Amino acid sequence: MPRQKRKIGLSKIYHVIARGNERKDIFLDDEDKNKFIQIIINKKKKNEYILYVYCLMSNHLHLLLKEQEDGISRIMSRVNTAYAYYFNKKYNRVGHVFQNRFKSEPVENDRYLISLIRYIHNNPVKAKIVNQPYQYKWSSYSLYLKEQKCIVDKEEILNLFSPNKSKAIRLFNEFCCQQNNDTFMDYQEIFREAKEITSVEKAKEYVLRYLKEKGLQIESLKDKINKEYREELIIELTEKTNLSYREIANILGFSRKVIEKRVNKK
Repeated sequence: MPRQKRKIGLSKIYHVIARGNERKDIFLDDEDKNKFIQIIINKKKKNEYILYVYCLMSNHLHLLLKEQEDGISRIMSRVNTAYAYYFNKKYNRVGHVFQNRFKSEPVENDRYLISLIRYIHNNPVKAKIVNQPYQYKWSSYSLYLKEQKCIVDKEEILNLFSPNKSKAIRLFNEFCCQQNNDTFMDYQEIFREAKEITSVEKAKEYVLRYLKEKGLQIESLKDKINKEYREELIIELTEKTNLSYREIANILGFSRKVIEKRVNKK
């Protein structure tokens, strides 16, 4: 099947996700994360793009940027190639570091833009790495809370909240800490894969991958705090696979009645 053509945005603003090849970790220590940040700073200095947001997780990363002289594909090719060279040399390895094709989506309106920024910065919170986004060292969130200039081009974003910088920072922080049900590209991508599941073994792999994305263990689906994730999995597996309720129950560690009860709630 030919791969889908990349969507081109009129705004030239893109949310980019790059994942480790075979979903393996691409950042093994703090030095690796620092190196990647230095690479995006160096490329930015060459006027290749405007950088609004970054967030580095263990096996993937998020960038929110705006094209300048080069297009998104050329930008990411240069960034990923530079990091892959460093990573392979440091760890004495060969082969791909990233999946062959990064994911991108155009961002065409301000409301979507600020919701996306909130979503990216809250990735470490949803993964239960930190309790608040400002506590995570490897994202741009804390930079937005400072008035001085920095490596991210935050002024345009803060101006969407208020022309007064101090007030804008306060409103930005309040907005990003609000409870929400934001779902964006990487979240949707996981569930698109469910359509391809045709066996119990593939379903198990899918569930484990989903849980890893959320920083959860299979046992933690029984916790009340994770009810949302549990119900998402039940609905996706019942609607988009050919598995029986009993098979789904066995995979998730629940009784068949739990699966039936959730399905009948719709």
